[in-house]
Amino acid sequence: MNNYDDIINLKRPNSSHPHMPLYKRAAQFSPFAALTGYDDMVIDASKITDRKIDSYDELEMMISDKLNYISNHIKDKIKVSITYFSYKKSKYIIKEGIVKRIDIIYKNIKLEDNTIIDINDIIDIDF
Repeated sequence: MNNYDDIINLKRPNSSHPHMPLYKRAAQFSPFAALTGYDDMVIDASKITDRKIDSYDELEMMISDKLNYISNHIKDKIKVSITYFSYKKSKYIIKEGIVKRIDIIYKNIKLEDNTIIDINDIIDIDF
């Protein structure tokens, strides 16, 4: 006599719960995102980004002249528009504001909203 002879020919028991639709059953076995936000980061990394243009002497002279003018008139609170390259965003950004300080030692500009811009990343200044 086999171990299962007493139950092998029994009918399947009926459940009191309704049958689950196939699409819901399949969802139980679908993969989950263990690293939330990872897919978005991969998409962002695959986007085409700008590259910082190499500066040249004429551009540096123009920026230097404009920075000297702003430095001489810093008390006049001139509103400026600075175009610079952001390494965090890998693109050029245009920032408007009033210059609070130009730091020649650390080579950066601080605006009144506490934005700090590296002078070496600037490609244009308008006022």
